[in-house]
Amino acid sequence: IILGLLSSVVMAAEKMPLFDGHIHYNRDVWTIYSPEAALAKLERAGIVQALVSSTPDEGTIKLYKLEPKLVIPVLRPYRTPVDRGTWYRDPQLLNYLNERLSLGVHRGIGEFHLYGGQARTPQIKQMVELAVDRGLFLHAHSDESAIETLINHNPKVRVLWAHAGMTSPPESIDHILSRYASVWVELSYRYDDIVSNGNLEPAWRALFLKYPSRFILGTDTWVADRWADVNQIVEFARTWVALLPQEIQDKFAFKNAAHFVGN
Repeated sequence: IILGLLSSVVMAAEKMPLFDGHIHYNRDVWTIYSPEAALAKLERAGIVQALVSSTPDEGTIKLYKLEPKLVIPVLRPYRTPVDRGTWYRDPQLLNYLNERLSLGVHRGIGEFHLYGGQARTPQIKQMVELAVDRGLFLHAHSDESAIETLINHNPKVRVLWAHAGMTSPPESIDHILSRYASVWVELSYRYDDIVSNGNLEPAWRALFLKYPSRFILGTDTWVADRWADVNQIVEFARTWVALLPQEIQDKFAFKNAAHFVGN
């Protein structure tokens, strides 16, 4: 797909600056890419701002201290990768979040993994209230059920839905966006779903035209291999964004994300 699309369309879009809604700089990447090298890769790819979260949070702070204009810190609720399976019921969750948020630099909480009934724990409800009280958004790698539960905890919470639900079809995404005005959709790992034979899939195109201000691009550099491929991922994103109507291309590339985070 990527090779087939890198044609005259990408030439028209190649200078399009991008806001990346899904970057991680996790501990296992630190020895492979220094903070300076990681930031240089983002800059070479034309990423001018990015939501960055990491396990542990120190990775995000390393990048933020070097490039505070590029890096928008988001607090991941995982101290170690093991927390991914238990964080939503951890009695120390709120203490950890408050401790890290005392740095005063984070704009959101996430990206976290949360499915179905996991979103109904007292800890998650407390996290939602904390986010609303502090004006933070949530970046949720979740199914539709968990997204709806997050909103039901407090309708004022703003949610960035990671990977558009990963496997959620356009009609399910439409259902969420039509019901909840505080949800935006981040598209990392969905690009092969969105494009087929050099064209936007009709159902996705219709969805984008219906909600042109609610979608955000992302790469998701969760492992070193994704860092190695970040430029290729970004070029593919530019290519299919260039297939959208001219008047909304810059929304997908940058403006939607900037509006979501309040820039």
